[in-house]
Amino acid sequence: MPSCKRVAIAIGAVLLTSALLHPALAQKGDLAAESGRIIALSRAGKYREALPLAQAMVARLEATSNKRDLAAALTNLGQTLASLGRDAEAEPAYKRAMALYETALGLDSVEIAPALNNLAALYQRQQRYAEAEPLFVRALAIREKGLGATHPDVGQSLNNLATLYERQDRHADAEPLFKRALAIYRKAAGNDSAPVATLLNNLGQLTKSDGRFDQAEPLIRQSLAIRDKLLGADHPDVARSLNNLADLKQRQQRYDEAETLFARALVIRERALGPNHPDAVTALNNLAGLYQSAGRIPDALPLVARAVDRGQAQPKVALPVLFAAGRAGALPAEKAFDDAIDVIQRGAQSQAAAAVDKLAVRLAAGNDRLAELVRKDQDLAAESETLDRNAIAAVSRPAGQRDLAAEKRDKARLATVAAERAGLRAMLAREFPDFAALSNPLPLRLADIRPLLAEDEALVAFAIMEQGAFVLAVTRDRFDWRQIPRGADALARDVMRFRRGLAPGAAAEGAAFDLAVAAELYTALLAPVEALTADKRSLLIVPAGALTALPFHLLVTEPSAAAIPDPVTGYRDAAWLLRRHAVAVLPSLGSLKALRGTPRADRGSRPMIGFGDPVFDPSLAGTSRGSAGKQAARNIATLAYTDFWRGAGVDRAQLARALPQLPDTADELRAVAGDLGVASTDVHLGSNASETTVKRAALSDYRIVYFATHGLVAGDVKGVAEPSLALSLPAVPSTLDDGLLTASEVAQLKLNAEFVVLSACNTIAGDRPGAEALSGLARAFFYAGARALLVTHWAVDSAAATRLMSDTFRRLKDRPAMGRSEALRQAMLALLDDRSSPANADPSVWAPFVLLGETEVH
Repeated sequence: MPSCKRVAIAIGAVLLTSALLHPALAQKGDLAAESGRIIALSRAGKYREALPLAQAMVARLEATSNKRDLAAALTNLGQTLASLGRDAEAEPAYKRAMALYETALGLDSVEIAPALNNLAALYQRQQRYAEAEPLFVRALAIREKGLGATHPDVGQSLNNLATLYERQDRHADAEPLFKRALAIYRKAAGNDSAPVATLLNNLGQLTKSDGRFDQAEPLIRQSLAIRDKLLGADHPDVARSLNNLADLKQRQQRYDEAETLFARALVIRERALGPNHPDAVTALNNLAGLYQSAGRIPDALPLVARAVDRGQAQPKVALPVLFAAGRAGALPAEKAFDDAIDVIQRGAQSQAAAAVDKLAVRLAAGNDRLAELVRKDQDLAAESETLDRNAIAAVSRPAGQRDLAAEKRDKARLATVAAERAGLRAMLAREFPDFAALSNPLPLRLADIRPLLAEDEALVAFAIMEQGAFVLAVTRDRFDWRQIPRGADALARDVMRFRRGLAPGAAAEGAAFDLAVAAELYTALLAPVEALTADKRSLLIVPAGALTALPFHLLVTEPSAAAIPDPVTGYRDAAWLLRRHAVAVLPSLGSLKALRGTPRADRGSRPMIGFGDPVFDPSLAGTSRGSAGKQAARNIATLAYTDFWRGAGVDRAQLARALPQLPDTADELRAVAGDLGVASTDVHLGSNASETTVKRAALSDYRIVYFATHGLVAGDVKGVAEPSLALSLPAVPSTLDDGLLTASEVAQLKLNAEFVVLSACNTIAGDRPGAEALSGLARAFFYAGARALLVTHWAVDSAAATRLMSDTFRRLKDRPAMGRSEALRQAMLALLDDRSSPANADPSVWAPFVLLGETEVH
């Protein structure tokens, strides 16, 4: 079903960007031919062919003193790079163009406004809204001053800024801007013009999402009528308006009216774009979602089956339909469950796909054959996107302007590209199975999962949608799934309540851990499948959404006498889930096969290598950082990961300011190393805890690789920012060492480790609940050769971390057969039950670590 968010769309094809070729260049006689070729290639979607020409034009103009022409060429280069998805390179081109324009033309020249819009649009795509807003505001002010308040370009800027506000749910700020833009375009283009239809649509969607249905309906109907008149009844933009109106009817529970509209939109999109086009898939899911909302499961099921077979089902639509069909006997129970886990896995893959694609070439570094295949796949993907855009543009033209022969050729080429990509993916899976498992894992079926589980294990996975959730459980011989009557927002609030009181020292500040919330969450999340899990020694949890920030071992299986108990006996005697089960977390269902499905090499010969107490401010290198740093590290707030990135680059000044030093981690590493008999030369501290040291070390020789530092993980990977570990910032950054060990760099390491320990500040949850488990760091470490990760849910007390890690490793050394998660469980219980200090009973002390990955030692 359509989301109420991000509904505003652009006016015309180039609203958010300037025209591809700046007029200043087009009018130069000696550059005209070169410029014209760039225009032609770009209009045909051949951006890869246009790129070297745009680069050559910039190089040619670098030798001249004409700043204006060079700025225009840089703008065109930025446009070409952005069209190829290379925002990290487009951003500096845009910034330099703006600086040149300002020098050549002054700060208020109208000619600067498109450049401002280009950079703002880039930031908006990356969800860097705080950076986009002042650029859109400035472009609007420049145009109002230079062109007058009623100029169409002012209307364009108003829509740009309103769209930015709408994407942030700032409807009160967006609405008056949309209305001003609408008034401008009514006067400039006429009441029946395409820009007016777009703005009516934007206003209608905004008022609809606010629940003002009576105001929304006439706006959406007017937009539909204009598009129908201008474009014809079978145009894709008409289908968009039909879909928007149908969504309104569905929200009003006027299901019969909505059905007619959704069905018509589906027919238009399938006829114009083909049944496998993303817009057609959305239309199919919309109609199925309507039937599901209306309780018409028999009507919804065949549509969901079509979407599942194509790998295109939306979880929020398919899962409720499959669940109801399985319960009612309309679908065999095992078939319904199998389809459900397929939908869940494909949904998770699509969320991570953009981040993986950005890392793919870097992950392939050092292997010419793999890099060749990856680059070919990315080239085909880019061509596919271009052909798809061309197809939409073609069917959007009036009938008399369409080139049917060209459309047929593009469709045939699109089918060929799809077949070539499928063959390439199969080749990658054969020749480089580990890479394929990381970048494009095939969904596991129930028959694949069961043999991978031990008799005393249960796998529990979650799927979370806006309006509800599901918990699924699998053992060697049984399976079940249940509905959870809480959606994404409610669960995020629950997890935030649960986590209050878990930071060290929180109890002293009146934020003690609440056992009642822990018991409530157990009842909601795990009690529904307790019949399958209660007698199992080990639970393998695959969380989703906000649940990635939930330490499941701290759930309470029985109601507590007091929500905030006696800080010693109450916590010690609580019915912690950990007393019943060893708990491990998997980043995905597919990772179970990746970790257990292939044999591993013999483990490393040396006990441990460690990296800790890095220097985040190079000016402090070699100086004592003192106890103030210790207190700051204990009290560190959760880090906003994306604050440290600007495009592809690291904001080193922000890192130096924001990351408190971690001197306690030096003591932690030395103590663990002493217990394990580790040579002092294998403990790297201070400025030696650097990327350079990590990358040059023979890591495959070590059974344990230990990082005691800040983990920076994102709720959503924005732009090309990657989840990272913070290491010492070098005085002079380089490609080898810029201070952040990113996920793609982790994946290039060569490990043979039983454990990677990330004893850091809040490495698991990121800057807000909802982050994918470790946001890709876990998969990167597994790809590099780690069997399991030990990671922290909150800032760790170093003395407790030392004891927990030393005890876990000692138990596993003495009894390898107990398994990793059981060794960690026993170490945590030993600290909890140690009566030598009342503080030991506080869950913030004994429970910060969680195991990700393989639980057993083979």
